[in-house]
Amino acid sequence: MSPLSRRRLLTSAGVGAAGLGIGGAGFLVGHETAEASSGGGTGTVSFHGPHQAGIDTPAQDRLHFAAFDLVADDPRALRELLEAWSAAAAEMTRGELVGEVNDLPLAPPDDTGETVGLLPSSLTVTFGFGPSLFARPALGLAAERPAALAPLPPLPGDELDPAESGGDLCIQACADDPQVAFHAVRNLARIGRGTVVMRWSQLGFGRTATTSLSQATPRNLMGMKDGTANIRAEDKAAMERFVWVGDEGDQGWMRGGSYMVTRRIRMLLEVWDRASLADQERTIGRRKYSGAPLTGTKEFDPLELEAEENGSPVIPADAHVRLASATVNDGTRILRRGYSFTDGVDESLGELEAGLFFICFQRDPAKQFVPIQRRLGQFDALNEYIKHVGSAVFAVPPGAPPGGYVGEALFA
Repeated sequence: MSPLSRRRLLTSAGVGAAGLGIGGAGFLVGHETAEASSGGGTGTVSFHGPHQAGIDTPAQDRLHFAAFDLVADDPRALRELLEAWSAAAAEMTRGELVGEVNDLPLAPPDDTGETVGLLPSSLTVTFGFGPSLFARPALGLAAERPAALAPLPPLPGDELDPAESGGDLCIQACADDPQVAFHAVRNLARIGRGTVVMRWSQLGFGRTATTSLSQATPRNLMGMKDGTANIRAEDKAAMERFVWVGDEGDQGWMRGGSYMVTRRIRMLLEVWDRASLADQERTIGRRKYSGAPLTGTKEFDPLELEAEENGSPVIPADAHVRLASATVNDGTRILRRGYSFTDGVDESLGELEAGLFFICFQRDPAKQFVPIQRRLGQFDALNEYIKHVGSAVFAVPPGAPPGGYVGEALFA
């Protein structure tokens, strides 16, 4: 069924633009257009483009992330999976159902159906390849593995659970409606059945980073503003310097892509909640309610790391913002795109199982994320209140043109 005929079917069912009474309010925007972040669910972000959506796209409010392992080492099956995933992702980001719409009573429908009646909600779907994918001899991809795609080394403070780490492939689905994000991963997992099996997944709510100048800085579960100094998509020079892989990459198929690091960070909220306001602010290096650095009065006042009071630095030597700042990391920056999570109760402790699902993008994790995290893991006062329990790294290829699929150049 063509996109037009499918839209007609949805409109006749009362879920198209006319049926919802939104008329021309639905809009199509590129990955870099800030307005995609809000629109009452009407926003649509194109799946196709020079870069995959979900990196420089204004961060949506909800996340469903999943990592997968291949069931069999069959290069043709992998290519066919990426083709099918890309086609389905393009349909879903347009607000369409996956596959054909039919009413055959004895056959399962192509689409699971939970987004019928819902708007596209700025859905983005981003695919990545883990280092383990290139370590499978039968796939014949060893020579195509970029040098920057290597397993992360052991880092200070790691308490990693293998069941929440790694993966051959990953899907990041972000949307302003949690059911739209869930639907994307569910249907892609269904399409992949027999080729891949889900290794782990994470639901996220409440973005913890600002990726566009159009967005206000959000707060994390500790009640602190998070991501004030993050790279914004409108800063093209910073995106080129720190995020997008350029001609320096050793693998041509990754040019225009990026490298994703994920970390599941458990927050010890009960411990944090017993800390005084002054201790919380010294731990982070910012005021809790205004978000201003301890050396300023407004959120975007500069960090004055040299400022002292009574012979001691105003922003403590072990404050999180000091150790994470580009100033003390040789100018290095990363693009953060994380989400809060809560997964019930830790039965052994009777405490909330909640925290930050950290996601970042960069040109080379070994030169960007790893040294920053090594410094934080050794010296950050915040370590008293967090622990890293999951970790993964993925190569995120460039975007696909219409009619193509993500990762196509890898198999050229």
